[in-house]
Amino acid sequence: MELEELKNIGNSIGFFKVEELNIDKIKLLPEVRQMCSTDKCHMYGRNWSCPPACGTLEECEADISGYKKGIIVQTKGELEDEFDGEGMMETEALHKEHFIKMHDRLKKEFPKLLSLGAGCCTRCAKCSYPDAPCRFPEKRFSSMEAYGMLVTQVCQDSGIKYYYGPGTITYTSCFFLE
Repeated sequence: MELEELKNIGNSIGFFKVEELNIDKIKLLPEVRQMCSTDKCHMYGRNWSCPPACGTLEECEADISGYKKGIIVQTKGELEDEFDGEGMMETEALHKEHFIKMHDRLKKEFPKLLSLGAGCCTRCAKCSYPDAPCRFPEKRFSSMEAYGMLVTQVCQDSGIKYYYGPGTITYTSCFFLE
């Protein structure tokens, strides 16, 4: 599947931006993974898609090492002001909806698809970690940050903006295609 077709699919699903992911420049940084351990999002050690359950940085590196092609996608929302929490949450929910649709669509074409989202996996209302195995391991996704990616750098290296100015919020995800 060519980039133009991937862009068309992503745009029809509702993404604001769909571009080629510069896989060659991706670096998995211990400092980013370290941010996860501060548990600001309250998911560290509570979700199969988050550290430590998603694997070490070395294991994450092994996960992405075989891929030569990918896309980066964004959903942009307009905010009333910088404290518009409701607008932020609505945009995040819309991005996750787009992300899951794109994942499910691409999985048909790319059985070994690796999808990295914005935030932890939310396929289940409550994750089974650590008491039981993941209910849907084939649908589970980790975040770009859980894999140690500095999202601003991945965007820059892929030729897209991370920040679109005051009054906006943007959520970014990527898909590794075999």
